[in-house]
Amino acid sequence: MEWVLAETLLSQSQDSRVLLGALCRGEPSAERVETLRFLLQRFEDEEARPAAFLQEAARDVAAGYLMPLLRCLRGRLATSPGSDLPPGHSRRVLRAAGGALRSCARLAGGPQLAAALAAEALRDLLALRLESGHEGVLRNPSVGHGGLGAEAAVEVLVAVSPCLRPREDGALLERVAQAALALALGGVEEEAGPAEETAALAAGRLLPALGQCGDAALRAVWEGLRALAAPEWPPGGDSRSHLVGRKLLVLGCLAEKLLPDPGVGRNPRALEAGLDARRCWHFWRTVQEGLAQAEEALTRKRARYLLQRAVEVSVELGADCVCHPQEGNGPSLFWWSEKKKDELLKFWENYILIMDTLEGNQIHVIKPVLPKLNNLFEYAVSEENGCWLFHPSWHMCIYKRMFESENKILTKEGVIHFLELYVTKSLPFSPEFSEFIVGPLMDTLSESSLYSRSSGQLIGSGSPLGFKLQKFLVTYISLLPEEVKGSFLLKFIQKMTSRHWCAIPILFLSKALASVPKCKALGVEGLLALRDVLQCTMITHQILLRGAAQCFLLQTAMNLVDVEKVSISDVSAFLMSLRQEESLGRGTSLWTELCDWLRVNESCFRQSPNCSSVGLHETSSLNAYVKNLVQEYVKSPAWKRDNCSMPDWFEAKLVAMMVVLAVDVEQMKNQYSEKRRIQNVLRIFLDPLLDALMKFGTNVYIPLLKTDRCLQLLMKLLHTCLLKGSSTQDDEVFTLLQNFIMSTTESISEFILRRLTMNELNSVSDLDRCHLYLMILTEFINLHLKFGWKRGNPIWRVISPLKNASIRHLQDMGSGQEPTLGRQIQRVVSMAALAMVCEAIDQKPELQLDSQDAGPMERFLSSFQLNQTLQKPHIEEHSSFFDDSSSSQGWGKIVAQYVHDQWVCLSFLLKKYHTLIPTTEGEILEPFLPAVQMPIKTLQFALEALTILPSDQILPVFQCMKIVVPKLLTSSESLCIESFDMAWKIISSLSNTQLTFWSNLKAFVQFVFDNKVLTIAAKIKGQAYFKIKEIMYKIIEMSAIKTGVFNMLISYCCQSWIVSASNVSQGSLSSAKNYCELLLEACVFGNVFRRDQRLIQDVQTFIENLGHECAANIVIENTKREDHYVRICAIKFLCLLDGSNMSHKLFMEDLAIKLLDKDVLVSRSRTHYYVNSLQHRVKNRIWQTLLVLFPRFNQNFLNGIIDKIFQAGFINNQASIKYFIEWIIILILHKFPQFLSKFWDCFSYGEEKLKTSICTFLSVLSHLDIITQNMPEKKLILKQALIIILQWCFNHNFSIRLYALVALKKIWSMCKTLHVEEFDALTPVIESSLHQVENMHGAGNAKKNWQRIQEHFFFAAFHPLKDYCLETIFYILPRLSGLVEDEWIAIGKFTMFTDIPLDAGFQCYLSQTQLCELKPGDWSQQDIGSNSGEGDNQSEWTDVQKKIIPWKNHVPDSDLELMFQDRAARLGKSICRLIVVASLIDKPTNLGGLCRTCEIFGASVLVVGNLHYISDKQFQYLSVSAEQWLPLVEVKPPQLIDYLQQKKAEGYTIIGVEQTAKSLDLTQYCFPEKSLLLLGNEREGIPANLIQQLDVCVEIPQQGIIRSLNVHVSGALLIWEYTRQQLLKHRDIKC
Repeated sequence: MEWVLAETLLSQSQDSRVLLGALCRGEPSAERVETLRFLLQRFEDEEARPAAFLQEAARDVAAGYLMPLLRCLRGRLATSPGSDLPPGHSRRVLRAAGGALRSCARLAGGPQLAAALAAEALRDLLALRLESGHEGVLRNPSVGHGGLGAEAAVEVLVAVSPCLRPREDGALLERVAQAALALALGGVEEEAGPAEETAALAAGRLLPALGQCGDAALRAVWEGLRALAAPEWPPGGDSRSHLVGRKLLVLGCLAEKLLPDPGVGRNPRALEAGLDARRCWHFWRTVQEGLAQAEEALTRKRARYLLQRAVEVSVELGADCVCHPQEGNGPSLFWWSEKKKDELLKFWENYILIMDTLEGNQIHVIKPVLPKLNNLFEYAVSEENGCWLFHPSWHMCIYKRMFESENKILTKEGVIHFLELYVTKSLPFSPEFSEFIVGPLMDTLSESSLYSRSSGQLIGSGSPLGFKLQKFLVTYISLLPEEVKGSFLLKFIQKMTSRHWCAIPILFLSKALASVPKCKALGVEGLLALRDVLQCTMITHQILLRGAAQCFLLQTAMNLVDVEKVSISDVSAFLMSLRQEESLGRGTSLWTELCDWLRVNESCFRQSPNCSSVGLHETSSLNAYVKNLVQEYVKSPAWKRDNCSMPDWFEAKLVAMMVVLAVDVEQMKNQYSEKRRIQNVLRIFLDPLLDALMKFGTNVYIPLLKTDRCLQLLMKLLHTCLLKGSSTQDDEVFTLLQNFIMSTTESISEFILRRLTMNELNSVSDLDRCHLYLMILTEFINLHLKFGWKRGNPIWRVISPLKNASIRHLQDMGSGQEPTLGRQIQRVVSMAALAMVCEAIDQKPELQLDSQDAGPMERFLSSFQLNQTLQKPHIEEHSSFFDDSSSSQGWGKIVAQYVHDQWVCLSFLLKKYHTLIPTTEGEILEPFLPAVQMPIKTLQFALEALTILPSDQILPVFQCMKIVVPKLLTSSESLCIESFDMAWKIISSLSNTQLTFWSNLKAFVQFVFDNKVLTIAAKIKGQAYFKIKEIMYKIIEMSAIKTGVFNMLISYCCQSWIVSASNVSQGSLSSAKNYCELLLEACVFGNVFRRDQRLIQDVQTFIENLGHECAANIVIENTKREDHYVRICAIKFLCLLDGSNMSHKLFMEDLAIKLLDKDVLVSRSRTHYYVNSLQHRVKNRIWQTLLVLFPRFNQNFLNGIIDKIFQAGFINNQASIKYFIEWIIILILHKFPQFLSKFWDCFSYGEEKLKTSICTFLSVLSHLDIITQNMPEKKLILKQALIIILQWCFNHNFSIRLYALVALKKIWSMCKTLHVEEFDALTPVIESSLHQVENMHGAGNAKKNWQRIQEHFFFAAFHPLKDYCLETIFYILPRLSGLVEDEWIAIGKFTMFTDIPLDAGFQCYLSQTQLCELKPGDWSQQDIGSNSGEGDNQSEWTDVQKKIIPWKNHVPDSDLELMFQDRAARLGKSICRLIVVASLIDKPTNLGGLCRTCEIFGASVLVVGNLHYISDKQFQYLSVSAEQWLPLVEVKPPQLIDYLQQKKAEGYTIIGVEQTAKSLDLTQYCFPEKSLLLLGNEREGIPANLIQQLDVCVEIPQQGIIRSLNVHVSGALLIWEYTRQQLLKHRDIKC
């Protein structure tokens, strides 16, 4: 067509110049420029050697028309919305002008025009780069001044570059190539836009054009690419990944030029230039980077193309090729050998297939391909010499791609596959593997969700990935060469410090390291790295996980450190990084292991330069180090001033720990020798300390710093020496230490008394010393009480003077003297001393120096002005000490401590004289103590104190309020309510403060929920009563976000009620009865946790299950804050109640009524609830509690609630609840047969009410032998039962018939045993019916279902009487009925919870029958008659968050439809293999109609997007109850691809109802038996991504104009067509 147009123009005008001139005039439209290009190409084709006039015309057209036109186009390439130019017009003009320029350059008669045009375009292009201000980036490529735009310049270069001469214009070509490469690689950090388009244009058009211009341009591009290759592998950073994408874009465009040409053996140009990308390691590294890059799919696709093209070229060439790695040695990055062509081709085909499959991001598609990854390793390793044939980095690309997948399941699968490598295969050592482990693998292992347990695993069984990681690390390190073990482990440990790891990954990594076999791999640097890891573990809030990680890291150090490279000093510094209160407690197995390690290696440690063994030549290096350590510690530096701050505790902690360790090591060495040896060693260690302490009382010139350090060491020795987890009575070392310290008591006591009472403490820093002195006194008091308190001992002689002096100081200070710093500090010291004395006397009555009468101290404290603060002293005095500490914040802390100590003293006073507190105003008792006998004022002061004290200082205020409030609740209720409110505000504000929250909450609960307060508030029924209940519900609400809060409340209340119940015979539970709601909420309590919270709980349980193996379990106190303990506490409390006690009986009956009301309320809140939903769990807990209470119910009470219990049986219930209701009905009828008449009435309701609940009552009848066990006359009962059962044996519903037949079989067996003659007439009918069902055969699964229902645990193994125990109620039955593991409460937890004692009178805690041995999978059965959306109790759902539909996060299991088919058989329906998927439909009316159609035509399953639709009124109106008989499955739209793939694997044909180019006519399509029908959305139809999953599209032939039918109608037509075809097939088979 173009040639015809050119001929036509030439025929009209013979003068070419005239014709060209005419075309160059006028509006430069796209058509005109394209015509010009056609004409110039026609001239070019005709003229082998253009005439001079044509050459000149061509130059004129180029310079005078085309180049100005291109300059005018600048800024118009991207057509604006308001432009009148058609879309793409400017770009069309640009392309046509470029083609015309190429022809002009060829017609110009020489290369000068081409060179000039190229130079001009290059100059404009470079100018644009300079304008942008960024090398290689054109931010506005279409806008500028006076030159060509970027796209125009590129188009000019593309047009004229082929006309340049390779030799003469080589320099220009190189410059053009460099600019083109810079342009193609530019915009690395830019988003898609004009710069991106220009870069793509340069790479896609200009660079290929330059590839045809000779070796100079190609070499310039190649060298530019090589210069950009980064030495590190793997790469990192976003800019790096963008650069890789651009490089692969360039390589892809030049692939045919950079790879040899198979057609000529080798490309001549490439041969001359020496270019073969296959031989360059830069090329392969770029390809690998692209393959492993997770951000950009197009980049990965280009990398796969380059790899595949290189393999294809290698196959076609048939020549050997090798690309050595950059390092020189090691396996090649790429190689080809014609001799091994088949093996190599197979390797690369599998490799490319795996990389292609990974793009799908779907685990069920990728899993079948993973075995090919194993084959890659078999190809990659030489069996002959055990070395790598392929560079391991290729395999790492696959794993890195899997690790960075958005699909976390695929990531986990990739990690597990990698971890299993060295366990299943024998792979040679490769540095790349080690780098990959320390790099991408550990980065991936930082994701906590990977450590979740697998479905089917019990809680606390541990993480499968954690175990695989442990096994992998042990295997891999054992295979490493000895010379690289140390460096690898060091890098591995250092990587653990390179980021903020979460608690769970750091725990399992530490555990894996601890499992590595002992080897000398780490030196000082490794020990320092482990110490850094320890610091990283401290950031986690989970104390148990933190402690466990510390234990594992210490074990790692003992296993891997080369003791010859580290000194004992290095080891001690490392040990100081551990928190002894969380991990390294004395008496644990870890402590013993550490002592043994020190004993074995003590002579091998590197000698520390500062350790001298003078005078201790006969001892080991450890003893020498410790002796020297104590000596150096006790010495005080000469340069230190006496008025300096108190030293840090770190050094004292270090010395104390090493002393105790050394003594325990010595004891371990001499455990069979005399005790004197241990005593001598300890004496040698402590001599410097004891000598110094003995001089405290006589030598007043001992440096203050030395006294501080000695007392600090004394405290730390006592704390470190305490055994964890066992008694200290038989601890020889602790006893010896106490004896040594006791000898110094008098000296230290005199020193402390002098310091505290003689005005020697007068600076802010002295307050820390005061605290130290008081701690020492407290320890001495405890020691002397332990060894026997004697009136003449030193502590006795100190307490009285200390008390008197403190009172005197406080009295003197109040005399109006100027508040100097010294005086104010002495006041603080004196008040702190009084507080210590009060606390000591309060806790140890033996210290009571005075009689119970009020002495001077009591009178002084009672008259002391509460909340008295300290005036800030003048700054001028002692300014050298005071500048830093006298800030408002610093002085505020001092004042807060002063006020705190006042309340400590008052708390002691109130406890001692609580009987003197008046309950009404004006009541005065002797002796008169104002603070005690003026409680209103005291409580007002307490409220004031709460506003001024920080949260860590308010405990004594709460303690005082606890004593005062019960006295004032009647007379000053409003003030008490105000105290409740203020206290709760403080507690609620502390919920995120771990350190102070729990102690304050405990004090708050003891204050507000004190039994006296509860009793008085309930008695007066005023506002305080409702305020307490309000706070109670707020605490329960808080427990939803902070586990353990409710535990503290219920535990305290139950314990106080137990005490009150034991002290008073009648009315003892009056307060508990008034707060019955608390017990009610506790009985049904259970939180909803996020997946990450459940994971932490799982791991904590796993650590706890390790027991003594993990020292953290011994050191850290189990706080029992799990939610289970709330219910356990409530249940154990109920078990302790006595049914013969009237108050107990009334309390339990009231609770039972409230539980039944709660059940009704929950049932009404949602008529259709799902397995393991919150409603299911609450109802389950209600009936569990009712079962526990049942033995205390008498007939009169049951008369009032029996109807409610029977009514509960009529409700659609989940299986577990059904069993509990049936069980309690059986127990009631067994104990009280009088209720049998009411039970028979349950069978008289209308069929509409019974159709979904009759199976519950039939199940009860199957245990009629238990019900009638104690009845002398059974015939009438059996007759009534037979009459009822025979009616239901002929019901049209197969499930009901099954239940009736089970009951009939059992009852008929009873009749035959009793030889009841009255039933002889029924014998033929019953016997034949039972014989027929036992020997049934034929349609469906009827026989199998009959066998299954007989084997069901409730009918075969369960005994309602023998199995009545806590274990069956709370563990066995929930487990067998498919409840989520969160609801299984092991009986061990009941015994572990010691706050409430065990009840010896309650029936056996443990099950004595075989029921506990059954497995849940054997007997799982759907609750018959429940709503069709409930589904089965699959183990995969155990890890689904509460409050959500179980199918939300998982594709339904393949067994689900099988279970539904069983149900269909039980319903007596025929089974077809059609699955109808309606997940894309969102209108309830369409879904309701479709549900009805599916049920009528016997579809096996209807799949919907959300099961909530079935409760919609419009759905139910159209479905007319079809949902009750048709199995429904929920698969949300995002899950459809996985679900369809799953069904494909099961042999289903996926059929879409959609009009496509290849769709088949419905009248011509033959449906396979296993068909899955996918229906589209009402508006959009089937999405494009799902169309790709279809095996076939079927459309309904139409005759009208309207395009589509309603989706329900379309579905109905296809369902009927499928049914019709299947009916015809079955008819043909029968014929």
